[in-house]
Amino acid sequence: MTKELILIVEDNEKNRKLVRDVLQHKGYRTIECESGEEGVRLAAEQRPALVLMDIHLPGISGIEALKRLRADPATASIPVMAVTASVMTEDRRAVIAAGFDAFLGKPISVKELLAAVGRLIAAGGGGRT
Repeated sequence: MTKELILIVEDNEKNRKLVRDVLQHKGYRTIECESGEEGVRLAAEQRPALVLMDIHLPGISGIEALKRLRADPATASIPVMAVTASVMTEDRRAVIAAGFDAFLGKPISVKELLAAVGRLIAAGGGGRT
């Protein structure tokens, strides 16, 4: 059985590779890009089960990309997890207030990444973590 498709929007090649390798090892299919604009386009075209979105991206930010995803009925219900190095309490509150379904700080914990991915896919975007 092929697992769900996950879109990784991350401009740092090492972070992108880590997330991709971990998810693919667990059987998930992945697609990836380096900018918010490209992430919005790929989400609309591919309809992934989940989007992992960096906040600080070239071009539009992850927060702006999320706004565009939520504004489009075709992508509005796709769960989106912020994956960011901005881990201060106020940063986390701002990310969740922007409408992300979950928050994962960098450096990435593989265990936390897999747990959050599993929860979001199981919830189908219904609950925030």
